[in-house]
Amino acid sequence: MDLNWWVVAIAGCVALAAVIAAAALWPTADEHRRLRPLANTTRLTRLPEYRRAVRLRTLWLAVTALLLVTGFAAATLAAARPSGLPSAANGHLAQRAEDIMVCAGAPASDPAVAAVLQYFAESTPGFGAERIGLTSANRRVIPLTRDYQYAAAQFAAAARPGAGLIANVSYTDYAGDVDDVLAMCLTGFPDFGAPPGNPRSLIYVGPAALRRPGDQRAQLFTADRLRELAETAGVQVNAVVVGPDNGTLDGLVRATGGSAVPAEPNTAARLAEIRSHPPAASAAGDVATRTVESPDIPLVLAMLAVTGLLFWHTVVRR
Repeated sequence: MDLNWWVVAIAGCVALAAVIAAAALWPTADEHRRLRPLANTTRLTRLPEYRRAVRLRTLWLAVTALLLVTGFAAATLAAARPSGLPSAANGHLAQRAEDIMVCAGAPASDPAVAAVLQYFAESTPGFGAERIGLTSANRRVIPLTRDYQYAAAQFAAAARPGAGLIANVSYTDYAGDVDDVLAMCLTGFPDFGAPPGNPRSLIYVGPAALRRPGDQRAQLFTADRLRELAETAGVQVNAVVVGPDNGTLDGLVRATGGSAVPAEPNTAARLAEIRSHPPAASAAGDVATRTVESPDIPLVLAMLAVTGLLFWHTVVRR
């Protein structure tokens, strides 16, 4: 089981601990009141009626505390947005997980880049097990996440012109090219230098070359070094090429089992073509799987606890 919002679970645990501590340590009026002396208390406490009343009170307190803690814990777990539990949406079947990194090599003012971002803004809410991320030439816009509502909102915001998808930074001794942008995107996969647990795919959208012809400034990565990184990380590299394709991406795409397609005339159709050929799962079959967001069980448990708490008081009174 995974939690999308761990901070909610942590806050709930802290709040529960604070309430228990306050209940145990807070001074009560019983500590300061004067008790009336009684005779023959030993005989009274031996009476069957007294013992029955004590047992009933102890049982009432124990069941009430159990139902309160269970309801609070289940509600907190549901609020933390769990995934990986059986739910009505997915039954008991786990879906194949995949890590997808969208890599933007041009600003959102480019129609093809905007179309790709809008495509994922619309399709991400329908994901079931994938992790999705977005990286530009110099920004990690969306770290890999299964928070699909957040990711869709960020994709939609990044698709708007002037959203600052790529920071306007220039250097006197460095001029990045597509290889540097792809390396930046590759490092967005957790433990990218190690064999993957889930299939990984990278979808680059942008020009095949970013440097001006004749630019003598240095760049960080060569094509051979980039191919080595991609193969070590087990990433399938795909490309939606804007403008003329000079063949610089073909070697990397072929080496990783991906596809390189032109952005025109229909970028969304090109993306659908790429997504129809996802990376192959691990040959050993040890690829991790995740289910969709599944709050059903915690919500039902919380409702049962609250309902039981309401009826329990009625039963005790009778």
